[in-house]
Amino acid sequence: MLTIRLTRKGKKNQPFFRVVLVDKRQSSKSGKAVENLGFVDPLTKKKNFKKDRILYWISKGAKPSDTIHNWLVSEKIIDAKKNNVSKLSRKKKAKIEAEKKAEADAQAAARKSADEAEKLAKEAQEVKQETPAQEPSKPEEVKPEPQEAPAEEQKPEEKPAE
Repeated sequence: MLTIRLTRKGKKNQPFFRVVLVDKRQSSKSGKAVENLGFVDPLTKKKNFKKDRILYWISKGAKPSDTIHNWLVSEKIIDAKKNNVSKLSRKKKAKIEAEKKAEADAQAAARKSADEAEKLAKEAQEVKQETPAQEPSKPEEVKPEPQEAPAEEQKPEEKPAE
């Protein structure tokens, strides 16, 4: 995969950066760039980008680094939102992302429970509207059923012994 990123040139304490198109798996220091797409001089604040070539390579699937992406947005070469580029360590970035995810999950759970409560309230309202208002009725008196008296046991007639 091709990526558009910076490669550092210049002497010690005199940085100068080239904007180059390289394979993502290669080091930016290897010097094997597919194409030079511009330069950035941080000391004089000069920037020069080859707009047509950058747009061509982006259309072919090249991805700009976050810093290059933000510069291209500020130079109005591409129309997009800037990416957040921070100097936090990976552990701190992961921790912040985990906190954001936990907060988003908590908000989603709160919305879900609020939606369920609203749904239950709506169902209760519908049930209340469907059933007509009735006066509370007194429980009917239960009459005990008459029990039949046990029939007298009939003994078989005994025949006299002969």
